[in-house]
Amino acid sequence: MNTDSICALATPVGGAIAVIRLSGGRALDILAKIFRSRSFSTLQIENLPTRSLHYGHIVDATSSEEEIIDEVLVSVFRSPNSYTGEDSAEISSHGSRYITAKIIETLIRNGARQANPGEFTQRAFLNGKMDLSQAEAVADLIASANRATHRIAISQLRGHFSSELSLLREKLLRLTSLLELELDFSDHEDLEFADRSELLSLAKQIDERICTLASSFETGQALKNGIPVAIVGKTNVGKSTLLNRLLRDDRAIVSDIHGTTRDTIEDTIDIRDVTFRFIDTAGIRDTSDSVEQIGIQRTFAAIEKASIILWLTDQEPSSEEKTEMIKRCNGKSMIIARNKIDLNKSPIANSIQIDNKVFPIVNLSAKYDSNLNLLESAIYSAANIPTLTDSDIIVTSARHYEALLRAHTSISRVIDGLKQQLSGDLIAENLRFTLTHLADITGGAITPQETLSNIFSHFCVGK
Repeated sequence: MNTDSICALATPVGGAIAVIRLSGGRALDILAKIFRSRSFSTLQIENLPTRSLHYGHIVDATSSEEEIIDEVLVSVFRSPNSYTGEDSAEISSHGSRYITAKIIETLIRNGARQANPGEFTQRAFLNGKMDLSQAEAVADLIASANRATHRIAISQLRGHFSSELSLLREKLLRLTSLLELELDFSDHEDLEFADRSELLSLAKQIDERICTLASSFETGQALKNGIPVAIVGKTNVGKSTLLNRLLRDDRAIVSDIHGTTRDTIEDTIDIRDVTFRFIDTAGIRDTSDSVEQIGIQRTFAAIEKASIILWLTDQEPSSEEKTEMIKRCNGKSMIIARNKIDLNKSPIANSIQIDNKVFPIVNLSAKYDSNLNLLESAIYSAANIPTLTDSDIIVTSARHYEALLRAHTSISRVIDGLKQQLSGDLIAENLRFTLTHLADITGGAITPQETLSNIFSHFCVGK
């Protein structure tokens, strides 16, 4: 691993306060060259305790009078009690572009180098401060846009996903050890091995948990990227007005002219801490306008991609319209929103039955903001988001999902092999594949020594 001392600005440019991070084998030596404090001399900086905070000045030591660059607070972290596991420091300075650039320039001139993107977290992983899944959670935490994604990232960063994988690893290691024991010590007639029914039961438990984790990926992607909601309907039913009301902004052009919206318009809002991505579409109608026809085709494409269809109407749909919409929705969640209730004085139903399926109807007036809260509640319910706690494990990474699918394939072969009474060496090979795929998530690996140690510690071989 590269042990150079690295530095970088850890906060956005232009704020009132900036934090500059410094880490590496010579980090504190470099700090000693440019930091001056009333509390101690420069020769005493190496004796500072870890996790201590100090007030002073960053100076340009190349100047004969040591020109002061800024008044700062310096946090000192000694190895291994730091984010990276190395000697580290964080310099809290004023946020001026000139000041931060000058401090970084001074650090580089005294022996540090500019850090590469993600290098601090990479060093934390390489130094065993976190596993690979936790390192990836750092990026998810920074990118979290709502409470749900924040909680998922925090859970993963705290090691809940890693702990779950560790439990699976222990079970797989036990299963592997039982088979290795059978293979390596089969000539000892006095040894008793676990029967295949026990191994099969354990393998099924492992597979069930792997499948549960993999199935959470759909929810994780929805929460991470925003749940797509397509607003569809005829022209002039108020789709663009509704989008603007939901976004609390004049995002879409509103006009009485049919066919005003000719392309899809997207934007997001949070409903109960979950991000929804709304797509305003071109009105569906028969038209000879070639440009509008393209917009209508994009409407149909938006329906295909959406998780929730918000069908906006201003009157009772015909039987043909209902049949066509059900066909296009293809089993997706659908909400029927009947707009312009300020103009419609006739009794309005709360639900509608189409092809033996009952769909909720939300009666509203987008123009006057009537019942939009009811519509938001209906949209949230249609998303079917599970109630999340701080310890829930939701897979959000495609890399993790693919590794879980590969692990499922391998453990399924183990189950089939146990059912078919295949030889232990073939089954053990697929078990090792399963362990390898799960290890890809955290960046760890199982060694032959671990298997051997497990055999001796759990089965008393050689007594």
